Amino acid sequence: MVDSQYFLPNDVGISPLDCREAFQLLSPSEQLYAHYISRASWYGGLAVLLQTSPESPAVYVLLQRLFRAQPPSELQSLATSLTDEEYQALLVYAAGVYANMGNYKSFGDTKFIPNLPKEKLKALVWQSQAFQDNPSEMEALWSSCGDRMYSLEERQKQLGLGDKGITTYFSGNCGLEDAELAQKFLDSKNLSAYNTRLFKKVEADGKRCYEVRLASAVKEEETDNKCGSFEFEGATFRVLRGDYAPLMRKVAENLKKATAYAANENEKRMLEEYSRSFTLGSIDAHKEGSRYWIKDKGPIVESYIGFIESYRDPFGSRGEFEGFVAMVNKAMSARFAQLVSSAEVLLPELPWPADFEKDLFLKPDFTSLDVLTFAGSGIPAGINIPNYDDIRQTDGFKNVSLGNVLAVAYATKKEQITFLQEEDKDLYVAWKGPSFEVQVGLHELLGHGSGKLFVQDEKGNFNFDQKTVRNPETGELISSWYKGSETWDSKFSTIASSYEECRAECVGLYLCLNSHVLSIFGHEGTDADDLVYVNWLAMVRAGLLGLEFYTPESQSWRQAHMQARFVILRVLLEAGEGLVTLRHTTGADGRPDAIISLDRSKIRSVGQPAIARFLCRLQVHKSTADVEGGRALYERYSAVTASEPENFLKLRDTVLLRKETRKMFVQANTRVKGDAVELLEYEGSAAGLIRSFTERFHEDGEELEKELLELSRADSPCWC
Repeated sequence: MVDSQYFLPNDVGISPLDCREAFQLLSPSEQLYAHYISRASWYGGLAVLLQTSPESPAVYVLLQRLFRAQPPSELQSLATSLTDEEYQALLVYAAGVYANMGNYKSFGDTKFIPNLPKEKLKALVWQSQAFQDNPSEMEALWSSCGDRMYSLEERQKQLGLGDKGITTYFSGNCGLEDAELAQKFLDSKNLSAYNTRLFKKVEADGKRCYEVRLASAVKEEETDNKCGSFEFEGATFRVLRGDYAPLMRKVAENLKKATAYAANENEKRMLEEYSRSFTLGSIDAHKEGSRYWIKDKGPIVESYIGFIESYRDPFGSRGEFEGFVAMVNKAMSARFAQLVSSAEVLLPELPWPADFEKDLFLKPDFTSLDVLTFAGSGIPAGINIPNYDDIRQTDGFKNVSLGNVLAVAYATKKEQITFLQEEDKDLYVAWKGPSFEVQVGLHELLGHGSGKLFVQDEKGNFNFDQKTVRNPETGELISSWYKGSETWDSKFSTIASSYEECRAECVGLYLCLNSHVLSIFGHEGTDADDLVYVNWLAMVRAGLLGLEFYTPESQSWRQAHMQARFVILRVLLEAGEGLVTLRHTTGADGRPDAIISLDRSKIRSVGQPAIARFLCRLQVHKSTADVEGGRALYERYSAVTASEPENFLKLRDTVLLRKETRKMFVQANTRVKGDAVELLEYEGSAAGLIRSFTERFHEDGEELEKELLELSRADSPCWC
C-alpha cells in the first residue's frame, strides 16, 4: 500500500481564477501589454520543470502529447480497462503536474504519483491517438519517465539536497559542503545565485570542478569578469551562460513586444532591463529593472517576472522562475494605501529598538490585484518584492495582495474544518477570509517591509554607529554584521526563507491587535475582537497542520511557511498560562483526532508579550548577521519530537490521516485576434485545467516540447 500523501485525491478542489471583469476594463493597449508579459511568463514558467526533478519535463511532454491529440472526454472512450475512478485519477494527476509545474507539490515539496496502476496507464498511452500518430516518440517518452513517474524510492519522495531528496538546482553528486563552497565562490565574485544552477564533476586526480550556469538566452561566454574559469580553494569553477536558453529567448522576445504598449517611461525601461537580464543572464540588469518597477507607482496592469523565490532550493539561495500579470482592484487597494500611510506610525510599535529599524521607510505601492496570469509552481496569496536586500534597503519594494486568489483559496466550509472545537467553527468560517486579508496586509507590508540589516560595504563604510548600537538581548555593543556582498539569503541559507516568513507572520499577529489597523479594514467593536481571535486561532491551527510538511526520516521541513507557523505554535504553547491547549482525542469515526483551542481572554495579556519577545530575538539575529544564534533559536522551536504532553510525532500521524489538499487554479489564456486580445476561459475541473495547458502554447507547442526534452536529456546523466 502506498501512503496517501503521495497521491492527489480525486475530489481535490479545482477552481477557475476569475478575472474577466477586470480584464475587460483594460484599454486595448493595456490588454496587449498584459498579453505579451503573460506570454513571457508562461514561456519562462516552463523552466520550473527543469528546476524541479529530472523526469518532470518528460512527464509534462507526455501529458501534452496525450491530451493535445485527444481531449479528456475523447481519450476516456479508449480507457475501457480503467474504472471511472482510475480515469479521474489520471486527469487529477495531469492537472497536478500542470498546476505545480512538475511532479512535486509546490507547497510541501512532496512527490505525487498517478493513483492508478502503472500497467493500465501504459496501456492507455499505447492505445492513444498520440501513440498511433507517432509510436516511436511516445514509446521513447514513456521509457524516459514511466518508471521514475511512479518511483517512491526514499530519496525520491521529496525535494532535498544530497541524500535528503531530489533537486535539479544541483547535480546529483552535490551535497551541503558543495553548496557552501559554491556560495563562498559566488560571494567572492559578487555573483548572485538567484539565476544559477550548480553541476559538479570530480577529475581522476580527485580535483573538484564545478559548472555554474547562468539562465540566459545567449550561450557564448562574453569577455567579462563574470564568466570564465576560476580557481577557488582548491577547486575549479567555470561560470557560463545558456541555462534554459530556448525558454529565456522566448521570454526576452515577448518582453520586447510588450515594450511597445508600455504606459510610461518607467515601464519601458523596466522591460528593457528585464529583457537584457534574460538575454545575458544578468542579475544586475534584473535589479535595474526592479528599480524602475518600484518607481512605476499605481499601474493599471501590474507584473513582475524573474527568478524570484528561493523556497525550493534546498540551500535557500537559488530562485525559482515565476511571472505574474494582474489588474488592480481599486476598492481593496484603497484600504492597503491607508495601511501604507499609517506605516510610519505603526513601525515604532514593533518590539525592537529604533536602531534596528530602517533609517527611512520608503513608502511602497500596496495594491490588491486580480490575477490574469501566474506562471510558476504555485500561486501565493500575497507578495512583497523584490527580494534583493540592497534594493529593499535603499530603493524600497512593492506589496501586492492577490484578491481573486484569496477569494477562492480561503473559502471554507464548516464540515471541512479539522482540529477545532465545534463552538469555534462557525466563527472561523465567518472570519477566516477577513482575518487573513488583514494578516496578509501586515505580513507583506510591515513584516517583510520592516527591520534593518547592519552592513559594512566594500569600501569599509558602515550603515550604523558601531559605538552606540547595542544588542537589546545582551546590552553589549553589536559585534557582527553583513560584509561586502553578503546577503540575508547567502548568510542564513537553508533557514533564511522560513525564518523570514516566521518573522513576517509574527508581525501580523502582533499588529493585528492594533485598533487603528483594524479600523482601516473596516472592523470595530465585537467584530474586531472576533477577527483578532480567528486570526490567532487560524495561526495556531496552521502550526498544527504544518506537521504534514515535516519529514521525520531526515528531520527536515519541506515548506517554509508551514515550518514558520509550527514555530509560532511552539512559542505560544511555551507561553503557558492556558493560552493554547492541544490534546489528542478520538474522532466520531473512531480514528485518532486532535483538538487545538485558544483562550481569547489571554491573547493580549499572554500571547502578545510572548510574540513580542520572540519577534525581537528574530530581528536582532537577522539585523546583526548572527547566523549561529539565529539558527540555534529557530531550530530549537522547529524541532518535532515525541516528548509529552504534545508528542508532535504522534500528532503528525493524525494530521496526515486528516490532511487537507491544497486547491488548484485554472487560469485563462489570452490570444491576439486582429487588433484585439481575446480572453479564453476554462471550467473549474481537472479537464478544464488540462485544456488550458494544451491550448496555452498553441502556436509552437511541439517545438517547445522538443527543446525542453533536449535540455532535459543533455543533463540526465547528472542525476543517474
